[in-house]
Amino acid sequence: MTFVAVDHLIVAAASLAEGEAWCRATLGVAPAGGGRHPLFGTHNRVLAIAGAAYPQAYLEVIAIDPEAAPPGRARWFGLDQLDLSSGPRLIHWVGRSPMLDMHRWGLITVGQPPGDPVAASRETPQGLLRWQILVPADGGLRCGGALPTLIQWQGAHPTEQLPDSGVALRSITINHVPARAREVLRLRGVTAVDDDGPALRATLATPRGDVHLTSQP
Repeated sequence: MTFVAVDHLIVAAASLAEGEAWCRATLGVAPAGGGRHPLFGTHNRVLAIAGAAYPQAYLEVIAIDPEAAPPGRARWFGLDQLDLSSGPRLIHWVGRSPMLDMHRWGLITVGQPPGDPVAASRETPQGLLRWQILVPADGGLRCGGALPTLIQWQGAHPTEQLPDSGVALRSITINHVPARAREVLRLRGVTAVDDDGPALRATLATPRGDVHLTSQP
C-alpha cells in the first residue's frame, strides 16, 4: 500500500526578508537553510518541523527572487497571482509520494489533474538536492491550496541537512478536498473536513507555545 505523507508546509512572502521576520515573530525561531530555484525564479528559507507523527517534515518560506531571470512559465504555488500585501501566510502544503506517476494518474482519473512532472533542483552547501514535482501549467493551487502538490525526492531529503529547530508540526487539516482524491492519495497524518473554515490549517508546537496557522488571508 502506498500513501502520501506530509513533506512540507508552504508559507509565501512578498520577500525573503519579510518571510524571515515572520518566522522569528510567529514561531520564535529563524530559518536554518535555503537557496534558489532558477527553474521557477524563486528562492526560499527552510526550517525543520519534524515530529513523531511527521518525520522529515519542514516549513518552507518562499518568495519570488528579484535577481532571477523571468522563468518563462507560471511560477509554482500560485506565486504570480498571490496578494501578499498583508504579510506572509500559509498557502499550501506538499505531499511526499513514493510513486509519483501512479498518484498523478490516479488524480487525473478522479478529475483532479495535478499537472505534469518537472525535474527540479537546488544547490546547498552539502550538495545538490534533486526532486520531481507535479506543477500545473497555470502554476495554480487546487482546492484553495488544500490538495497537496506532490513531490518525489531523488536522493537526499532537505531535513537531513537541517538542525532541530525546537518547532514541531502537531496537526494538519484540509478542507473541501473531494473524497475520491483523498482515496487516491491515502493521506497519512491529515484530517479532512468540509466546513466553513479555511482551506488549510496547521498547528505547530514552538518555543512560544502552540501556533495555529491558516491559509486564510
